[in-house]
Amino acid sequence: MEKPILVIDVLLDEVFNVEGTAGKATMILFHGSCDCENFKGRILPGGVDTQKEAAGEPRFLSARYILEGKDCDGKDCHIFIENNGETAPISGGGVIHTKPIIYTDSEALKWMETADIKGTVTGAPGGVTISFYDGDAE
Repeated sequence: MEKPILVIDVLLDEVFNVEGTAGKATMILFHGSCDCENFKGRILPGGVDTQKEAAGEPRFLSARYILEGKDCDGKDCHIFIENNGETAPISGGGVIHTKPIIYTDSEALKWMETADIKGTVTGAPGGVTISFYDGDAE
């Protein structure tokens, strides 16, 4: 498998659920960090994964957060990520596949804004690991 361009370790803080007759929704508050070649930093407060599932339909997720840290050139920067996907059970080694939208103020990482990036979410102790891959590099 190709090398990820970002790997983010996410720890869950709080989980809120509501179940209505037309569907279910979950909001997951989280924090975490990234320590890889392209970026080193942390998730700023306010990271949330919103999951919704209309009755009888698949569950969809949309996580939004901002990372603050240093890019591969050692310059201060921020990365906004909106990570969207259809959920699958991640217990027992399942993987969720996602499609992120990325905005950054980093000159060195601005290519991520237009690249065909794909993501995976896998279970980890106390949270999940999010890995992003450059689909253009395949």
